[in-house]
Amino acid sequence: MIRDCAVSGYDMGTMLDGTHGTAQHIAPDRDRVTGRIKLGTESNGGYRNVVVQDCTFTRCRGLALETVDGGVMENVVASRLTMRDVTTAPLFVRLGDRRRGPDGTGVGAVRRVVISEIDARGIDPRFPATFAGLAGHPIESIEMRDIHLVYGEAGKRRDPAPAPVRQVPELAGAYPEPSMFGVLPAWALWVRHVERLTVDKFHAETILKDVRAPIRLENVAFPRFSNTPLRQNGD
Repeated sequence: MIRDCAVSGYDMGTMLDGTHGTAQHIAPDRDRVTGRIKLGTESNGGYRNVVVQDCTFTRCRGLALETVDGGVMENVVASRLTMRDVTTAPLFVRLGDRRRGPDGTGVGAVRRVVISEIDARGIDPRFPATFAGLAGHPIESIEMRDIHLVYGEAGKRRDPAPAPVRQVPELAGAYPEPSMFGVLPAWALWVRHVERLTVDKFHAETILKDVRAPIRLENVAFPRFSNTPLRQNGD
């Protein structure tokens, strides 16, 4: 159980002294500012029956649930999370095949993830909520309910018309981060290789107009959507 925690990406030491510095824009891993709640990466044994509840994220990356080294992740519930100034994807679930573990380790699994009552604002619009399994090894059962995402102005797309949808590489053995795929072909939700996806009361909006589709599904079996208002502001 992870409950009533506050995470942030303020400059080192400035959360403790109350100044909340924001000079740092790149973390030591050369990605955006971090400070999130994350399960993974090197998880040979996996993890089960985890609850993340009533937590706040401020000026940092979002919730990351990852297994790429053979572990099994199942029965994870995340609810009542508040995020502000999100520097990458607010929600990221990844099953990969890096296998940096003992000889004979196979591909892991992700099963039964429930995410609800999420309020995330000021999200970098390059990074939609992302759920990515592998071909032949789908994530099994993702449920999202009562999700509210507001994307900010960074990385505004200025194309006068939608560009051709690019083929996003699998990158099975890559280190798992929302930025690993580059700018994805959707601004609110991108899902690939998932079996049983349920989305209810999913509200997403952008501060500025984005030429990409709001939602894109690739190789998703049994998707169910209801109550999904999507809105773009600006020009």
